[in-house]
Parts: sequence; structure tokens; C-alpha cells
Amino acid sequence: MKVRTISIFAAVVLPMGLSAMAGLRGNAMAAQQTTNDSVPATQAPAAEETSAPEGSIVDEVVWVVGDEPILKSDIEMMRMQGMAEGINWGGNPDCTIPEQLAVQKLFLHQAAIDSLEVTESEIATGIDQQISRWIEAAGSQEKLEEYRKQSINEMRSDLHDDFKNQQLIQKMKQKLVEGVKVTPADVRTYFRNLPEDSIPFVPTEVEVQILVRSPKIKQEEINRVKNELRNFTDRVNKGETTFATLARLYSEDPGSARQGGEMDYIGRGMLDPAFASVAFNLTDPKKISKIVETEFGYHIIQLIDKRGDKIKCRHILLKPRVSTDEITTAEHQLDSLSNLIGEGKITFENAASYFSDDKDTRNNRGLMSNATADGMTSRFQMKDLPTEVARAVEPLKVGDMSKPFTMINTKGKTVVAVVRLKSRTEGHKATITEDFQVMKDVVLNKEREKTINDWVADKIKHTYVRMNERYKDCKFQYQGWTK
Repeated sequence: MKVRTISIFAAVVLPMGLSAMAGLRGNAMAAQQTTNDSVPATQAPAAEETSAPEGSIVDEVVWVVGDEPILKSDIEMMRMQGMAEGINWGGNPDCTIPEQLAVQKLFLHQAAIDSLEVTESEIATGIDQQISRWIEAAGSQEKLEEYRKQSINEMRSDLHDDFKNQQLIQKMKQKLVEGVKVTPADVRTYFRNLPEDSIPFVPTEVEVQILVRSPKIKQEEINRVKNELRNFTDRVNKGETTFATLARLYSEDPGSARQGGEMDYIGRGMLDPAFASVAFNLTDPKKISKIVETEFGYHIIQLIDKRGDKIKCRHILLKPRVSTDEITTAEHQLDSLSNLIGEGKITFENAASYFSDDKDTRNNRGLMSNATADGMTSRFQMKDLPTEVARAVEPLKVGDMSKPFTMINTKGKTVVAVVRLKSRTEGHKATITEDFQVMKDVVLNKEREKTINDWVADKIKHTYVRMNERYKDCKFQYQGWTK
């Protein structure tokens, strides 16, 4: 097999300037063409190393893992993010940060081999939750945009790839440990041999009930969105512009908008049912679908290709805006329900079952569910609750209800909610009788961590890795990076 090589470790030396910095990462990524796992370390392509004055180096490829480069700028960016979040890297960050990036490349590479996917809705949900936390910290959307010097849509676009990769890595880890089990005997043995000062502290846990009302969207706002989508369709059909151009300019799906609305090949089960029903019935790439309503808003779709049971298409998403007076109306509705609950005329459970617009908790009589490695539970640590819910729950006593508050739900929509604190278990040192599940989780997590560490160590052995000479004296967590 012939391998094309380039000077991947040559420093990229350009005149300092915004244009050079803006295009640098794309050029470095495009330049890297070495092969990955199929190239043994002993047959690794030779790389020419050149030197340049340190002050003149804009960026450089400092590691290569498989066929993925790690840039010096990647390391510096991760360092700055860590400083902002108060992360303690442990040891020398000049060594630990690039190693962590390299490990991430291993997971992403395996996720691609295993054809793991994350949906755009999953990505969008994570991004919306992050932006919601930023807005809360800044005080308002306007203050956040002023502080970051970006619009909300620009933030969504910037966050997309990072959130996609984070979720792919998480899914890959979950796949690696899905067969790991521990027995009650394992848990008792671990706990019996644990020194007193090493017994884990169980943080405060709560059970929370929630009642949600979705502010009604005014018909004129729905009509505005539909008319805009119809106008897009007319402009494309008349040849005035292309679907991809309109998607880049107007689509409110942060994941696909910058790709001209394009979604890669995806199965029916990964899509919203209403979207999938229309998309999979398209047959002519020149035709644009009717308007489709989903939980995320309103779409028009254009077929690109079908391949077996997967489809590749473009779409434009527009989201109707919720008016302030409709939010106020929803708050008044919840105030009325809260009064009826307080007067004993209806229970919170019945109110949630009959009046909540959140179908997941409505079917559970308002009780929120927490997805853990072992399945669903009603218990949450405060850090695992949505930010707005945690803030509302914090001052409550058991049995108390909050005032109505607005929040972004898992579909990225603005809703109004009230919560009730059903139970609170204060933080304490774990005991085998009272906290068996907690202890089981501790043991299970240790076994999963060992499984993942063993996988990483083995993966390194079979992956082409090359690093800049200055990293070869580092004390890494994993052996085998230097071959």
C-alpha cells in the first residue's frame, strides 16, 4: 500500500494576521493525509521536522492520532477553557491536556468504525441547555450576546461540533461498558474492605414533581412561519435561489444550517416521526416537501439521496416565537392550579396527570425521572436537575410548591412550570444497609473505569501515533504513546 506523506510536523509559519488565523485550522486539517490503524508504528510515514523561531509560529500539528491531527491551538484552547472553569489538570497540563485530546480521538475514531450516531435533536437539546445556563449567568440574552460578541445562532453554530463529539464519545463509552456487571457479593466485599475515611459521602438527593404548561402559540405567529416557508419554496421553484442558500441564511436548526440544511444519511428511527414520515416518502430531489410540524417547529424538506434504509436530505426549520402575554397567561393558569392544590381541592398528582403538557412526567403523575447507568430512578442530586428546576427546588421544604417559572425543555422550547418537592434525603456517609445502590454504583463505576482504561491502553497499541519531540519526556497516564 502506497502512503502519501507530508511534513506534518513542520510549523505553520505565516504573517500574523486575522486572515491567517482564520484559515489556519482548515488548512492544517486538509493537509493531513496519513493513514490510521492500518499503519503499524514500525512502518509509520517518515516526517520531516523543520524549526522556526517560536515567536513566528502561528500554529502547528503537535500530535497525530490515527489520521487525526492535534494542533497547538487545540491544546491552548482547552487550557483556557479549563482555567475559566477552574479545572485542575493534575500534573503538568502541557502533558495531560494533549493526552486527553488524544484519548478523545481514539473514542471518536472507534465511534466512526462502529457507525455510532447522535441525532441533531440530541445535539440541539444539549446546546440549548448550555446557552440557557449562559443566559442565566449573564442575566439576559442581550447581555450574553454583548459579552460574547455573538448572536445566539452564532453561538449555537460554534458549539455544534463540540457537542456532537462529546455525545459520540459518551455513547462510545456506554457501548464499551454495557456488559460490565457487579454482584451483591462484590459490593459487600468492597464496602467491608474500605477504610473508614474512604467511605463515600452521599450528596443530598431529592424527588421532584413538575407541572408544565406550554404557552400557546398565536395563530398569526404560526401563519407567519408557514408563509415564510411557503415563500422559500416558491423562490427555489422559480430558480431565484437554492434550498441550501436559504437554509444557511434562515434555518433555526444550528446543526444543519451551516451545512446548507444538509443532514447526513440517517435512519428513520433517529428522526422525529412526523419528519421521517414525510422525508422517507420523497422521491424527487427537485421537489420540496409540504410543511411539516414537529416538536421542534415547522420544516420544509428536500431529498438528496436514499441508500437502503437511510435517507440524506436538507431541511429548513423555523420556530414560532412565544409572546410575553402568552407566557403570562400560562403563569396565571399555573397560579390557579397551585391555589386549588393548596386548598386541597385537587392533588398535585391529579393536576399533573390532567393538566400538564409534559407527556413524560404527566404519565408518571408529575414525578420527574433521572436516567442513570442502571436505568431510571426518581432520585436526583441537585447537580443533575435542570438549572431552573434546581433553583426552584433549593429553598423548598418537603411538600412545598414553587412559584411558576420559565425554562427551556428538552425539545428546546420555552415552557412555564411549577415544581413540588416530594422528598429530600440529606447528604450523609454511605451505609451498606441504607445506601446499597449508592455503593453498588461506586463499585460498578470502578469496574467500568477499569474496562475503559484497559480498552484505551490496548487501542493505543494498535493506533498510529506520532508526537512532537518535546512531548516524549512527559509522564502520561497511559503507556505506549511513544513507540
